[in-house]
Amino acid sequence: MSVIPSASPVQIDQGALNRLRWGAVLSCVALILLSLAWERWLAPIRPGGSWLMLKAVPLLLPLPGLLRGKRYAYQWSSLLILIYLCEGLVRGTSDTGTSQILAWVETVLAGVFFISVLVFCYRTRPSLTNPALKRSRKKASA
Repeated sequence: MSVIPSASPVQIDQGALNRLRWGAVLSCVALILLSLAWERWLAPIRPGGSWLMLKAVPLLLPLPGLLRGKRYAYQWSSLLILIYLCEGLVRGTSDTGTSQILAWVETVLAGVFFISVLVFCYRTRPSLTNPALKRSRKKASA
């Protein structure tokens, strides 16, 4: 009979979590504003603006969950943001002028969002707050 030692939960630095949360929220809001301004006034594809400004709408979906610190919203928004990261990389390497600069700004904001979300999810994982959920790394003997 083996005895599993009881481990106390790891202390989570709330200050670091708050910085990660606000980093994600602010970069998401900045991406929304950038998308609207980019496709409406700064460098639209067509004069007078284009329907591409609607690409900001999906970024509104995770915002309430991000503001409340809901881990699930952080998890699925990490997948959503990759679309914006790819768009920024493609347009940053293929566009010219103002549009190219805005694309690199989008890439940086999406990168900040992605890293903030990943680190937030890592630091709030259930195995960290509840040691009973921690997986054993021992191999089962055959």
